[in-house]
Amino acid sequence: MNALNLSPLFRTAIGFDRLARLADSAAASANVTYPPYNIEKTGEDSYRLTMAVAGFGPDDIELTVKDNTLLIAGQPSNEATQTEILYRGIAGRAFERRFVLADHIVVEGADLRNGLLHVGLKRVVPEALKPRRIPVGTAPVAPALANDAQAPSQAA
Repeated sequence: MNALNLSPLFRTAIGFDRLARLADSAAASANVTYPPYNIEKTGEDSYRLTMAVAGFGPDDIELTVKDNTLLIAGQPSNEATQTEILYRGIAGRAFERRFVLADHIVVEGADLRNGLLHVGLKRVVPEALKPRRIPVGTAPVAPALANDAQAPSQAA
């Protein structure tokens, strides 16, 4: 059984359609192995995606971020060669890879060096969502409260 049936969840939950899309995309991309890549954690809130893209130039690769999904697509250039290739060991086929990004992950930049595409990612949490400490102070007792506090003792 390779299919995951989430329909019972959607009968009683509202707003989990993104979860279904994530499950579908994970199942679809499980068998894709080209091009190979690494995901590294380089700091507390920073990551680096390194993808082997030998034979591709900067103009052959397109990075797009949309709806918390990073799409990396490569289309090899059609350079006419004057030689006959006897053995092709370096794959030069088009590819498309999708990576689901967590909330507040932004792409800082990308560069291509020595056949490796490096994509910098960083978690940037907005100030409004960061935990903040609220100081607890002591306020003077309001006069109305002071009179109310004395009233029960006078009645006794």
